[in-house]
Amino acid sequence: MTRDNTLSTTSTPSAGEHVHVQIHGVDHRAEIPADLPMRQWLYAWLLDPEIADNYQKDVDRWIGVLIVANLFALLFEHVPAIYEPYRQGFHVFDVFSVLIFTVEYVLRLYLAPEDPEFKSKGQPHLRYMRSPFAVIDFLAVAPFYLQAFLPVDLRVLRFLRLLRILKLFRVVVPAVREFRHLNEGRTFRQKMHALVYPSPYGGALHGIFDTFIVIWVIVSVIAVILESVQSIHHVLSLEFIVLDAVAVGIFSMEYCLRLYCCVEQPGFQNALTGRLKQAKSTSMLVDLLAILPFFLEAFLHHLFDLRFLRVFRLMRLLKLTRYTGATATLTKVIAREWPVMGASAFIMLLLVVLTASLGYLFEHEAQPDKFENIPQSIYWAVITLASVGYGDISPVTTMGRIMTIVLALMGIGIFAIPAALLSSAFTDQLRIERENLRNQLYEMLEDGVLSPGEAEVINREAKRLHMSQDDVDQLIEKARRERVLMEDVSVLPLHKIARKSEHAVEHYKSLISQIRQLGIMTDREQFERVAQQADRMTPGDLALWRRIQGISSTASRD
Repeated sequence: MTRDNTLSTTSTPSAGEHVHVQIHGVDHRAEIPADLPMRQWLYAWLLDPEIADNYQKDVDRWIGVLIVANLFALLFEHVPAIYEPYRQGFHVFDVFSVLIFTVEYVLRLYLAPEDPEFKSKGQPHLRYMRSPFAVIDFLAVAPFYLQAFLPVDLRVLRFLRLLRILKLFRVVVPAVREFRHLNEGRTFRQKMHALVYPSPYGGALHGIFDTFIVIWVIVSVIAVILESVQSIHHVLSLEFIVLDAVAVGIFSMEYCLRLYCCVEQPGFQNALTGRLKQAKSTSMLVDLLAILPFFLEAFLHHLFDLRFLRVFRLMRLLKLTRYTGATATLTKVIAREWPVMGASAFIMLLLVVLTASLGYLFEHEAQPDKFENIPQSIYWAVITLASVGYGDISPVTTMGRIMTIVLALMGIGIFAIPAALLSSAFTDQLRIERENLRNQLYEMLEDGVLSPGEAEVINREAKRLHMSQDDVDQLIEKARRERVLMEDVSVLPLHKIARKSEHAVEHYKSLISQIRQLGIMTDREQFERVAQQADRMTPGDLALWRRIQGISSTASRD
């Protein structure tokens, strides 16, 4: 589930060459010859990390998901209330996992001669079996087969199955190596900034860090929800406490890291004011709210009953807004359309107050317990306007019912206005941001080359705007065509051509070429005869014409 920010670009494309940005995650598979030997073909499709669009990343991703699922299965096996009723299901899942891990191990062993790490040396199969990753893969499945031949204590077997978590190193170790290479010579704070903030120095490890935080957010929120179920809380009370403590530790570490290295961000360079500015940002306030209930309850529980703060742990779900651009887009839409939405909200408020007052006037005597006062009538007006109609408060008088009918019909239109405004403005904002992305592409393609750094920016923005691979390709092609058109100086006004000597020279050459073509296509004798009539051309202009056409003065006199 790692977020891959890698892009592939064509190297040094010319003006007429297509520039391609590959967004991973979109199904545009590599073109691998089908006539390759079987082992080479399998390695190219499944395990070769040098081929951008094969299934190598998908294989690693799903193996990682299965490893994490095994870890949760092992944890739940230690809870008898969960394990005993579903013992058979746990066993089936374990057999399935072992089967997948065994197939992976055998496949990697079979394809070892195609791996550059082993094929350059003798005995590639043996060298693979002795490699650290292969040993980890073997230990991940060995306990399962071990119990079939040896009497092994089940508790020891479960402990050995924890070795499967080491398989994640196959993804983490290459990412760490890449991260160290990208950050060679940089300070510790700069490295931490590359880890927690998006930057060209983060590489795959930054994506793994983000995925790790996202997983813990989801797990902790699910735990908070399940903790409210009394039967589940009774069984997993200790597990919930441990899980919440671990989650708070992880989120606290992330908060401190972001506060520590935010001075590397543009606009936050000052050691004190920069960190204060970062601490007051919306995303950091959300991060603080994700951990604050835990510490308040831990240190102030003897003074106040703060158990109600536990529900605020659901604020951790807001941390996910950092990893999607939808919230930022919606915020821009609301800020831009606020005057119109404010007017709509005022009309709704006015209508609610007026109808609530009338409802109180008509229904108070008939139902003094339900229409006791105007604030209680406001509740009835709101649910009627919103077409919810719970039925707990309803009019019984004739005038009250007539007013309810009118109110319900008006509510269909009144409450639809903000929804329509938001929908239209959201679509318009996406169009604006895609147009900004096109302008960025145009600027990036001025030199005819889309560098890896520029491609990463395009990839990140395209994902944020939910653009498909075809959308990005069309944007790039459109920007490239416009760039080629702008390079055609003949379509520019003369004063703009004159600003650059290069354009002026090219335009002059183009004009000379057109004059020569004109001389070839026209009757030269008739041209000169007409030019000399009524002094249509000066002698100097006519001499220049002849010189451009390569006509000697003697030939012209003849």
